[in-house]
Amino acid sequence: MCGIVGLLVKRPALRDSLGAWLSPMLICMGDRGPDSAGLAVFSDPVGDGRRRFSLYAGQVQVDWLQLEQSARRELGQSVEIHARHNHAVLTTSADVDRLRGWLAERYPSLHLLSVGRSIDLYKDTGHPRELADRYAFGRLSGTHAVGHTRMATESAVTPAHAHPFTAGEDFCLVHNGSLSNPNSIRRKLEKRGIRFETDNDTEAACRFLEWRMSEGDSLEAALEKGLVELDGFFTLLMATGDKLVLVRDAFACKPAVAAETDDYVAISSEFRSLAHLPGIRDAEIFEPGPERIYSWTVSPSLAG
Repeated sequence: MCGIVGLLVKRPALRDSLGAWLSPMLICMGDRGPDSAGLAVFSDPVGDGRRRFSLYAGQVQVDWLQLEQSARRELGQSVEIHARHNHAVLTTSADVDRLRGWLAERYPSLHLLSVGRSIDLYKDTGHPRELADRYAFGRLSGTHAVGHTRMATESAVTPAHAHPFTAGEDFCLVHNGSLSNPNSIRRKLEKRGIRFETDNDTEAACRFLEWRMSEGDSLEAALEKGLVELDGFFTLLMATGDKLVLVRDAFACKPAVAAETDDYVAISSEFRSLAHLPGIRDAEIFEPGPERIYSWTVSPSLAG
């Protein structure tokens, strides 16, 4: 069944409210997806050629301070690590490929969840309420975020199979529904050298759209092609460093509702997860139409 949530705050003064508003939305959708959950949070982009790397340690005990010191010593670059339980965000100016190689050699048990200038990503198995407490989602701040609660129907319940899925840099996708042709999409992309990490159908959609963007398409143009190439029932909610984008398939059978005020844009699978938001009674509330691409852009003052 699964549940999706998304929130974009429009005013800089509200950035610190992002986690407090979004965390109850995610927890409420736990009824639709109790197996696992995840949250991708976007904030001001780091500068000076630096990037943020979201890392997941799973059940392996990692000394994050030791990893930080080792990275500084061996990569010869400035490195900062901010850890939350078994997740950490490593910020560095090191070359992406070099860092990936270093992690694979020195810390092969770590899973790299996301890369970018703006994105931090957390996902794990368990009920969304447990994850929200474990990673203190309510204290997160940022410009916008997307989350997902999963009820597995077509692949294993593991952190790797949890949403959001990422590809490239500063791009993530959450999905409610089921694709009927992920294997043909996978074969098409693998011929182009694109590697997959799971057998989840959502990863096929994520990597297809990122491939189109790497070829020069905007996210909206990539989605136009996705509406032709992706077969099945789906509501897709995506985020880049400066956008929140929503689309539903031609039948629009997977639920979605959006609410917009002067302060925020909020999206969920069900209205009940939006009911706590301030000003919701005066919001413009609507059901997104089929095969229509809805796109909201973070204001320049928020994007940095």
